[in-house]
Amino acid sequence: MVLQWEPGTQYNIGDVVEYEGAQYKIIQPHRSQSDWAPPATPALWGRVPESAWEGEKHQQHQEGGYQPGYVQPQGGDQKPWNDQSSQQVQIQHEERHKPWGELDDERKKQLEIGGGLLAGLTALGAGYFAYKEHEKSEEEKKANVWAFQNWLHDAQQRTEAFYRDGPRAPTTWVLVHGKNIPEGAIQGGEEHGQPLYICRAFYDGGIMVGKASSNYKKGAVIGYKKDEIELDTYEVLLGDMRGLRWVDHSGKLNVDGLGYRPVEAGRENDGTPIYIAQAPHKGGLHPGKATAVLDGAYIAYDGEEKKIKEYRVLCWA
Repeated sequence: MVLQWEPGTQYNIGDVVEYEGAQYKIIQPHRSQSDWAPPATPALWGRVPESAWEGEKHQQHQEGGYQPGYVQPQGGDQKPWNDQSSQQVQIQHEERHKPWGELDDERKKQLEIGGGLLAGLTALGAGYFAYKEHEKSEEEKKANVWAFQNWLHDAQQRTEAFYRDGPRAPTTWVLVHGKNIPEGAIQGGEEHGQPLYICRAFYDGGIMVGKASSNYKKGAVIGYKKDEIELDTYEVLLGDMRGLRWVDHSGKLNVDGLGYRPVEAGRENDGTPIYIAQAPHKGGLHPGKATAVLDGAYIAYDGEEKKIKEYRVLCWA
């Protein structure tokens, strides 16, 4: 039996709830809070497609006929892509690994009018474009939302598999919402005696490395274009340090000169690989990023992005 979602309730793997006419399956075990309703916490809940729970209503089959991968919207006037209220279009697994620009125009239109970008818009929040991306074109905004929700979908799948089946590799990225740092998170530094954990998050077309702590306002911060960005939806690295090691380095990252294979954690929006760094600053030790382009490690600190010449890189042992 599917129960209504309620705050103050412990939810565990396998739980499915109903909220505002939709069903959601748990991704990350947690105790619910009043401001953690399923639509607002994509790191905790994954929306169950209507076709999976409305039975025969969504299983009509027309033998021998053409069945489009989306529901044709009714009426002559279509809502803008960023004003959809429901997702009618189905997104195939292989599509999620294609950049927006590689989809043909017809498929883009299907996704736009069928609410195929709704999950990304909902997770990013209503004020995201007004504040963060007002200078981008509509096509650039769509591309960013598409990439974000596909990263989020993959992160949800990884996290659900981890909690269901356990670790399948020495390290695992687990999706987190807010300050709920999972057990087994790898400590990448410390500040004022408190641990700082290694995290990563999608931002502006790339997957950026940063730090997470229960002391941060939203749970995590990354450095990006000289700014410190606060985020409440991100992934934390879990694993065992016995299979890893920190290697000293300085300046631009020379992967071949490390002597060990570094742990790749993300990519800039131009495709440049990002690796996990650890750098001292103001009496603390901070997780951050290093690449073959940047002249040093970059960490988020006190509202800004700081460059540190001498740092260490997380590598496989």
